[in-house]
Amino acid sequence: MNSKSEENNIKYYSKDLGTLSLMYHRFNENKYPSTNIQMNIFKKQINIIKSKNYEFESPKNFDLKFNKPKSKKKILITIDDAFSSFYDNAWPFLKENKIPFILFVSTQPVGKKGYMTWEQIKDVEKENFAFIGNHSHSHEYLLDFSFNDFKKDIDNSIKIFNENLGYNPIFFSYPFGEYSLEQENYIKEKFKYAFGQHSGVIDINKDIYELPRFPINEKYGDLERFNFLIDLLPLQYKNIFPKDKYVKNNNPPKLIINFFKDQKNLKNINCFSDEGNNWGKSDIVLEKNKLIVNFREKFLFRRGRINCSLNDTDGWRWLGLQFSVKLN
Repeated sequence: MNSKSEENNIKYYSKDLGTLSLMYHRFNENKYPSTNIQMNIFKKQINIIKSKNYEFESPKNFDLKFNKPKSKKKILITIDDAFSSFYDNAWPFLKENKIPFILFVSTQPVGKKGYMTWEQIKDVEKENFAFIGNHSHSHEYLLDFSFNDFKKDIDNSIKIFNENLGYNPIFFSYPFGEYSLEQENYIKEKFKYAFGQHSGVIDINKDIYELPRFPINEKYGDLERFNFLIDLLPLQYKNIFPKDKYVKNNNPPKLIINFFKDQKNLKNINCFSDEGNNWGKSDIVLEKNKLIVNFREKFLFRRGRINCSLNDTDGWRWLGLQFSVKLN
């Protein structure tokens, strides 16, 4: 799988319109606005996608054609945690309309109050447009684990998937979008793709173990914002430093993004970041095709974010990153 990872990182600039992945959690659970979406809003969002003639991406096709630039925008729907509200509310709608998606399951909560059972997961999984993903065993803050305990958690989830579904999914999503380079390298040994919780649009140059998704909820799911983000294009790049997104003694990190020489309008890039628990415009320097971000101050929360956008001739391009921060 490591060789497959290298093979997938093609690293040449293309006219790829990209795959925009959406991340949902709960449906019609009003007590949890930060992870919930109302079904009437969810249905309107699906209709917006259809009205723009964007195609829903099958996870199977996503895998088979990852290396091929998309001449038409694709939308990949993902749902984290396998809450029972998904099965009760969203699943009947998705099934009726045969809309493809990935359901990421943490194995420890399965069958507990508020979560789907294995029978329900199997009921979903038998449909050819529904795919299951691995979301760890415990869904704890895995960066707080020792590396051996992290491996045990992942291995336990794989064992339980094999026992209940007969296979381990090829898709993984990091709980809370947090991971270190050491943990990512272990995920590479066990899975084919891994998703974070940073925003952005997937293109052929994105790291297949650091794939972006736009979180959709009541706070960030209003239709005006949805209309804007669903049109976003990928902001491609050659590489990013530091490779390890786990910030320990280097808080704040120095961020360098290397773009391709073929890319136009890089001078139009603007970035905003939340170091110091305060969103503000980032101090950036563009040297030819290299963007240097000098953060204003330390990240004070365990997850630090930066979003960069570029108003290009074809539309808005977007790149988001999430740092996981070790707090003293």
